[in-house]
Amino acid sequence: MQVVVVPEAGGAGRVRVLPDGARSRGPASAAPAAAEKVPDLAAWMAGIEAVHAPRWVLPSADTLYPDLLATGLRLSRCHDLFHTEGILLGFAGLPGRPRNLAAAWARMHELPEPQDPPPVSRTEQPALFEADREPLPAGADPLDAAVAVHADQQRRIAAVPQPDRLRLLVAAESAGALAAAEMRHHGLPWRTDVHLALLTEMLGPRPSAGARPTVLAALAEDITAAFGLSGAPEARQVNPDNPASVVRAFARAGIDVPSSRAHVLREVDHPAVEPLLRYKELARLWVANGWSWLDSWVHGGRFRPEYVVGGVVSGRWATRGGAGLQLPRVLRTAVRADPGWKLVVADASQLEPRVLGALSGDRRFAEVSAATDLYTTIATDTFDGNRDHAKRAMLSAMYGGTAGGAGPLLAQLRQRFPQAVDYVEQAARAGEEGKIVRSRLGRTSPPPSESWRALMGSADPGTENRSREAARNWGRFTRNFVVQASAADWALTVLATLRRRIAGTDAQLVFFQHDEVLVHCPAGIADTVAAEVTASAEEASGLVFGDTPVRFPLQAAVVDCYADAK
Repeated sequence: MQVVVVPEAGGAGRVRVLPDGARSRGPASAAPAAAEKVPDLAAWMAGIEAVHAPRWVLPSADTLYPDLLATGLRLSRCHDLFHTEGILLGFAGLPGRPRNLAAAWARMHELPEPQDPPPVSRTEQPALFEADREPLPAGADPLDAAVAVHADQQRRIAAVPQPDRLRLLVAAESAGALAAAEMRHHGLPWRTDVHLALLTEMLGPRPSAGARPTVLAALAEDITAAFGLSGAPEARQVNPDNPASVVRAFARAGIDVPSSRAHVLREVDHPAVEPLLRYKELARLWVANGWSWLDSWVHGGRFRPEYVVGGVVSGRWATRGGAGLQLPRVLRTAVRADPGWKLVVADASQLEPRVLGALSGDRRFAEVSAATDLYTTIATDTFDGNRDHAKRAMLSAMYGGTAGGAGPLLAQLRQRFPQAVDYVEQAARAGEEGKIVRSRLGRTSPPPSESWRALMGSADPGTENRSREAARNWGRFTRNFVVQASAADWALTVLATLRRRIAGTDAQLVFFQHDEVLVHCPAGIADTVAAEVTASAEEASGLVFGDTPVRFPLQAAVVDCYADAK
C-alpha cells in the first residue's frame, strides 16, 4: 500500500491512496480510495500507519518527518520524492538541477524549474508544517503533482538497465532520510560535565572573549621563545594562528618551508616544531569543539547534528553545522549512555577494500576477505608479511597514487589480484575519457565540467601538460568513486535494514557516519540489538552484492561510553 501525502499549513494535509496492488496489514477500505483533505494530518497518518504500515510517498521527509516525530509518530517506510529525484537526475547526468516537487513537476511540463528552497531551520520553525515552500505554477494542484512525479519516477527507474538495484538505492535513501530525522530527534547522548572537564584539563579555564585559553597562550610563548624572539616587539613575535607568520619565522631561522601544515612541520628539525604541533592540535579542539560549540550544539544532554542525507556526491552523509561527522576521538568520552541504557557501537572493518573485492568478483581477493584484518592477510599472502606495504598498495589501487614507492607495490597487488585492480583501472580510464561511472546500486558520478572538456579538446600545444594532468586527476576521482559510492550503498542499506529490525523496541539510532553506526538502547536488550547489527550487515551484503563470497564483518560492541568501543 502506498499513500501520497502533501502537508498544508496548520497541521492539515491532503492524501491519496495509490492503486498499486501492494499488500497491506488490513482491509484497503480502511484508507480513503481517492484524494481526501484531513484536518489533523499527523493523527490520520498515525491511524493508517498502525493498521497498514504503508509506504508513504512524501515530497520531502527532511521537511515533514521532524514534525511528525514531534507528535510521537514513527513511519516504517517512505518514498522520498526529493531524494529520489536527486538520484535520478544524477543517473541522467544532470546533477545539480533542483530536486523539489515543483521543479520535478515543471520538468515534466517543460516549464522553468524553481530552485530548491533553503533548508528548514528546526529551531526557528514556528508551527506544525509550513505553507508550500516551493510553490507550483498557478492552477497546479500539489497532491496531483506529487502523484504525477511519483509515477514519473517509477517509470524512469523501470527504464534503467538494472532497475532492481536502483529501486534498492531509492528505498535505502528514503529510509536514510527517515533515520536522519529520527537521529536528530533522539540526539546523541552527551555528558556536558565530562566535556567541560576535558576542556579545562587540556586547555585551561574558559577564556574571556577574544583571549586564548591559558594552555594555548603558554604554547604561543614557547613557540616565540624557540625562535629566539622572546621580548621582541609584538610585530616580530610569532603568531601560531597565522601560517604566514610561522613560515616567516622559519625563514628567519634559515629554514625554507612551503607552508605551516602539520605534515610539513614534522619533517623539520627545529625546537619550535613540537610546541607548534601541540598548539595546532589543541587550537583545533578549542575552535571546533570548545566552549562555544558546546553552548550551541548540546542541549538537554543531547547533541543533535543536522544530517544531510547523500550530502556528498558519493552518497556519504554530511552535516549542516556542528561538524557532527568530524568528532575528534578525544571527545568520544563525552558520549555516554543514560543510566540503565547502553551504547551499541558498530564499525565496519576495512570496508572499501572489501567492497572492491565484491565489485570486481576477484575470487582470490574473496579468499583473503575472511580475515578480520584484511591488510595483515594480504601482507602475508603477497608482501612477505609487511602490513604497511599491503595497505599502501590497496590505497594506491583505490585512490590512484603511486608516489613514495607505491607504484611497485601496486604492481605486486595487480599480479596477485588482477581482477580487483583492473576494476578500478577501468573506472579511472572512463574518467580520463570524460565518461561517468556508477556505484553498485546506480549512484552516478557527476560529469566533468565544461572547462575540463574545453581543455581536453584544446588544439593549443601549450595546454598538453595541463590537459594530461586534468585527465589523470578526473580519472583518480572516478577510480575512487566506484568504490566509495558502492561502500556508501552498502552502509546505507545496513542502516535501513537495522532501522527495520529494531523497530518496535525502545532502541534508538543516534549516530551514523560512513561505516559506523551507534544505537542507544535499554541495557536489557543491548545484546539483542548487537545481534541485529550483525544480521543487518549480512542481509545488506546479500541485497547489495548478491551471492558474493566476500565477507563484510560489522563488529558491534556494547559499552557505556563511546570511547570504550575503540
